[in-house]
Amino acid sequence: VTLGSSSQTRTQSFLLGGFPAWGTTRVWSAVPLCSTYLLALLGNLTVLSIVRAEQSLHAPMYLLLAMLAVADLGLSTSTFPTMLRMLWLEAREISFGTCLTQMFFIHSFTDIESAVILAMAFDRYVAICHPLRYSSILTNSVTTKICVAIMVRTVLVQFPLPILLTRLCFTRVSELSHPYCLHPDIIKHAGSNTRINSAYGLFVLLSTLGLDLLFVLLSYLLILKTILNFATWRERLKALNTCISHICAVLLFFVPMICLSMMHRFGKHVSPQAYVFTANLHFLAPPILNPIVYSVKTKPIRRRILRTLCQRGVPKSRVAIWQ
Repeated sequence: VTLGSSSQTRTQSFLLGGFPAWGTTRVWSAVPLCSTYLLALLGNLTVLSIVRAEQSLHAPMYLLLAMLAVADLGLSTSTFPTMLRMLWLEAREISFGTCLTQMFFIHSFTDIESAVILAMAFDRYVAICHPLRYSSILTNSVTTKICVAIMVRTVLVQFPLPILLTRLCFTRVSELSHPYCLHPDIIKHAGSNTRINSAYGLFVLLSTLGLDLLFVLLSYLLILKTILNFATWRERLKALNTCISHICAVLLFFVPMICLSMMHRFGKHVSPQAYVFTANLHFLAPPILNPIVYSVKTKPIRRRILRTLCQRGVPKSRVAIWQ
């Protein structure tokens, strides 16, 4: 379907891609994907409900963990539904406006998650490098201001992306590389000059995720420097153990993101399967694995989950294994 313009026609839709195998395997592929989505919802909603219910968890570290769960919920809800719609209904077509809306939310929640991971790195830095000043530096009020600043930054940098895309002319219905809409993927199919869009997209990437990653690495360099000054190996391992969950979140988020960005910018001859795998790993793995990692490694959350399981009749012998 096309829309008339002054001298060209603009397509009103795109075709979502990313699933090369259709036919009988299509419906069966939706079953594990749906289970994965439900697992992501259950895990992150559990973390949110525990942080909300436990008064002792109304502290900076857990407030940031709750915001990470919100970002994961938003990211999974922005991506999974269109994937399931493709597999169950074979509905690959997505309108131009819907595609831009989905793109905005995917990139926004990605930026929010990146910024929250940076804030959590700052939390670990203060806790290890300045433990006596932790309660005075990171108060609930300061944490709330950090969360508001994250939201404001995200809206300011992401809002121009869909507006700039409306300037471009898409003259045919193109098949995207992924089962959801991403900015670098969309501009590849434009029939007009995309220099401004590419430059702004690169600016957004470097000024948000790029800077966040740089400061996360700087935080851990300072943390490592402090830990190496501890007197015994036991103290060093104890301090490092408090960072394990966050290090997992950093690796889960940033490693696939860097690979995906490099592929979109420079990987002209990369196979479509590599694009799809890396993108799915980047957008789908953190919402599933983050609540699992934090539930296992964070003692108050783990104890609350185990207490709930005991109340529902799970044998104590099984519960004791996780304590």
